[in-house]
Amino acid sequence: MDSRLLWVAHLGSTACMAGLIWFVQIVHYPLMQFVGREGFVEYSQQHQSRTSLVVGPLMLVEALTAALLLVQDAGLRSSWEYWVSCGLLAVIWISTAMWQMPLHQQLLAGYDEGLVRKLVRSNWLRTVAWSGRALIVACLVYQQMPFLSK
Repeated sequence: MDSRLLWVAHLGSTACMAGLIWFVQIVHYPLMQFVGREGFVEYSQQHQSRTSLVVGPLMLVEALTAALLLVQDAGLRSSWEYWVSCGLLAVIWISTAMWQMPLHQQLLAGYDEGLVRKLVRSNWLRTVAWSGRALIVACLVYQQMPFLSK
């Protein structure tokens, strides 16, 4: 596969997730408190299934292209920027599995103000990590594609 296409897919998926996570952090999660207790279980179920349709493929593309780029470009093995971006990706996946997903599962039982606050607070880790990744990956793309600097 053409490495330029991999870089574009990698940057695109990372940038989409960075934008999406800011929307979730600033708009979506804080608005959960206004859904209402009576409709919250249905809302939570719909939230999880619909969000997975958008987030799942983007996260998989991001992780897969990160791995494929490393296989295709041996020079990345000595790039500290690449490894920092991968470390941030690991933080994101671990945070998602260890904090956000369990909190969403607990919210399927009904609205809990404390759980929503934990969700908003813990999600800052992913928001910062995806923002950092987006900046680093953009710099890597700039370095890898010299025609961009001309």
